[in-house]
Amino acid sequence: MATEIKAPTFPESVAEGSVAAWHKKPGDSVERDELIVEIETDKVVLEVVAPEAGTLTDVMAEEGDTVESEQVLGKIGEASASGSKKEEKSSGDNSAEKSVEKSDDKKEEKKASGGGKQHDVKAPSFPESIQEGTVATWHKKVGEAVKRDEVLADIETDKVVLEVVAPADGALAEIKAEEGSQVESEAILATFTEGAGGESGGDSSADDAKQAKAESSSDDSADEKVGDKILAPAARKMVAEHDLDVAKIEGTGKGGRILKEDVQKAVKDGSAKKAAKSAAPAKAAAAPAAEGERIEKRVPMSRLRQTIAKRLVQAQQTAAMLTTYNEVDMTAVMELRAQYKETFLKAHDTKLGFMGFFVKAASEALKRFPDVNASIDGTDIVYHGYQDIGVAVSTPRGLVVPVLRDTDSMKIADVEKTIVDFGKRARDGKLGIDEMQGGTFTITNGGIFGSLMSTPIINPPQTAILGMHKIQERPMAVNGKVEIRPMMYLAVSYDHRMIDGKDAVQFLVTMKELLEDPARLLLDV
Repeated sequence: MATEIKAPTFPESVAEGSVAAWHKKPGDSVERDELIVEIETDKVVLEVVAPEAGTLTDVMAEEGDTVESEQVLGKIGEASASGSKKEEKSSGDNSAEKSVEKSDDKKEEKKASGGGKQHDVKAPSFPESIQEGTVATWHKKVGEAVKRDEVLADIETDKVVLEVVAPADGALAEIKAEEGSQVESEAILATFTEGAGGESGGDSSADDAKQAKAESSSDDSADEKVGDKILAPAARKMVAEHDLDVAKIEGTGKGGRILKEDVQKAVKDGSAKKAAKSAAPAKAAAAPAAEGERIEKRVPMSRLRQTIAKRLVQAQQTAAMLTTYNEVDMTAVMELRAQYKETFLKAHDTKLGFMGFFVKAASEALKRFPDVNASIDGTDIVYHGYQDIGVAVSTPRGLVVPVLRDTDSMKIADVEKTIVDFGKRARDGKLGIDEMQGGTFTITNGGIFGSLMSTPIINPPQTAILGMHKIQERPMAVNGKVEIRPMMYLAVSYDHRMIDGKDAVQFLVTMKELLEDPARLLLDV
């Protein structure tokens, strides 16, 4: 049965795309998840991979054709028997093609004897808003045994840390993207061999390595001599890429020949850097050695921190941002919390905090003032008929804003549980990208760090953000008397292009009224 190859689901802002390139022709065999065709839109180039293994039978959209979201591009049929294909090839092919076929057969035999099928370990598919990532950590070494779905590496993007897991039981055969290197969506990070590694696969992986060295050493015609060192082609390429000193690399190949593995080891150890480049860091490191000197430390900015910086500056440069302030008497909320916190904990297995009250109050206020819940898209205003509220969470890597969906229908217990879960996973770097996209309004709480008053910055393309602050007892005039009350300053920053001052002030006053008399949330008044 034929399997349809469809164009990806385009984002809302992309209406159509064009077929940029077919990487396979009708009759070509394809593997599952192998790249078949590229679709070029006005923003990004999208890759379409094979949904199943088989043979490409039909191409229904030629290169240059305009296609829409999820349009059928071609079809994949069942794969024909490999034996018959080889017979057909051998009868009609020339000697050069036969030699290629023989080398392929040798590779297949080597894979079978060396621990099983090989896979390309690829980076995850990044969303449209993320162009590239950085290989943060490799958790496994080449040859180390791993189980299926065990984490091999972490890819750090400007929003989240993505995990790359093992496709099967086996071991890494080769790492192609070292820690710190930049990778694009679905880039090949490593080669993985099923069944290799550990006690059961140790011999076979060792045999693979020996065979690889034997094969590479036999190809002397492609070697290059640098000084008194002989470099294999793959090793020569890596030396040029990393600008290494060949004299400092110890070769383990035949006759002291430098192999790719030797260069990889030198890169990892940092033992083959050229003197011209290593001299400057050595001087810089030696400078602060004298006692009493003022020490400075220079580290590269993380991708997340770079994105935070860029977005905050962009928000201030592109929005007509203004902030209005008010203060709320937290007496009623604190009394309600004190009265029911034990019962709440037993009933819902989570603590009753303040954020649940603020999220519910904000949901109600957003319904009454739809301009505050809107966003700007170019010259259009998008009014959202739902409330998706982002809650800013501080992590060691920087500030992230996971989103609570449909907060109007959430109970306070649901809000509190979800926020606790967000906080834990944010600190562990386990939040998904989809959990941090699509918010219509944001709440940030600087009060947990002791902030008494601040001006929050809008999270584009949203048009407003609420800032909570520290609860502090202050003398207040109540019914003609001075009383000590727990007070909190609230701040709403808003985009004046979209929201008038009157609406922003009334929104904040509504928040104040709902929090000072929580019964209004139940009575909808």
